[in-house]
Amino acid sequence: MDEIYASGALTRARALVVSRPGAGASREDVRFYVRDLFARLRVGGAEMRREAAAALTEVLHDDEKCVRVVVSDVADGIGVLVWLLECPEACVQEEVLEAVSVIAGFEAYRSDLVVGGVIAPVIRVLDARARPVAKERAARLLCRLTENSDNAWAVAAHGGVTALLNVCADYGASGGELVCAACRVLRGLVGVDEIRKYMVAEAGAAPVLVSLCQGAADEAAHMQAVELLAAVASGDNSAREVMIQEGAVESLVCALDPSSPRSSKAREVALRAIDALCFSSPASVSRLVGAGFLDRVLFFLRNGDSTLQHCALKAAHRLCHVSEDTKKAMGDAGFMPELVSILHAPKSLQAREMAAEALCAMVSVHRNRKRFVQEDRNVAQILQLLSPDDEKLSPAKRFLLSTLMHLSDSTSGRRKIMSSEHVRNLERLAETNVTDAKKIVKKLGGSKLRNIFHGIWTLQKA
Repeated sequence: MDEIYASGALTRARALVVSRPGAGASREDVRFYVRDLFARLRVGGAEMRREAAAALTEVLHDDEKCVRVVVSDVADGIGVLVWLLECPEACVQEEVLEAVSVIAGFEAYRSDLVVGGVIAPVIRVLDARARPVAKERAARLLCRLTENSDNAWAVAAHGGVTALLNVCADYGASGGELVCAACRVLRGLVGVDEIRKYMVAEAGAAPVLVSLCQGAADEAAHMQAVELLAAVASGDNSAREVMIQEGAVESLVCALDPSSPRSSKAREVALRAIDALCFSSPASVSRLVGAGFLDRVLFFLRNGDSTLQHCALKAAHRLCHVSEDTKKAMGDAGFMPELVSILHAPKSLQAREMAAEALCAMVSVHRNRKRFVQEDRNVAQILQLLSPDDEKLSPAKRFLLSTLMHLSDSTSGRRKIMSSEHVRNLERLAETNVTDAKKIVKKLGGSKLRNIFHGIWTLQKA
């Protein structure tokens, strides 16, 4: 061999290179080609390994048969790839990470990768001073391995939680793509209760995520951080309290600032996170109100696109069922006229029902009831919506009747109802034995009111 090498015969120009099989090639041809690539990966120098790894990645992307060959027909194929994940040549390591990621895209082969020991070196890539592209590929690979919380324990056991949180904490160096992938992996891990508790109690996830929600300029990274924060806090009161104490409420409300460059989609994500995190107790709602959340919700009720407006309406609906103080604050902020406008707009049945229920809850408070009656159009608009044009009374109309029931508790409310041009709608419902309508008519004056109704009805016919 020494003599052959000394002769200069072993040059790259004279090397035998196996051609890639064409489309529709037999499994035997594919097997021969892939085995040749693995031979080069085992014994070649840095450049040969890089070329072989790149060719392997390409063929794995294009042909599922190659994936089966690597896993089943190449002796210790997974072992070779795992070994090369810690290759000192960065370009080789990056190509191998991509190749392994392709294999992990097939659920049937993920267990082979995990048993082959792929998780530990991948996590070490995240911890090392690897190039950003290597870290991004490592994080995407972990995303695939941890879908539906699969292999979560294996990732946690090798220090994956800490490594991923370190990536998120160093947002400036990591960049948006890597942070997005890290957050997606962590969301796969929080499905395991013990890991979620460890993330919050020991790994310091709360300050990292709150800081990321505040400071991530990349919108995709910001949204991933918000969704991860909500996933960590949902279903766990202690985790939720830690997040709130760390400033999660204020951070999420800040994301709703109309003057910020955030997109409508990012604001929807923030509203959903607030829904999951902040409506669990009056104390957290108080922090929301103190952070200016009511002004944000009211703004999007008036100006948001259809999806964002629906999210804002859902938030208003939830707020109305927290406490009397919250209802008073909403009344002072001007929510009631907006809810009435939504009821008159061509919205979905669900939206009108939420608006009607929220309005009913708000006017149950004396101060709001007084404010509502002071505006002449409010009562008239509610009565107008009671037009008996449906065979069955809708849930929204039932809430509107309950609203009128609250209004009829005061003298001014009764007067506004009786003086409205749409008061006949209420009488019609009473005549069809709608219980709440009959109760309201009775409170308004019984037979005396019926005479008034009759006179109005006669004039309208004339």
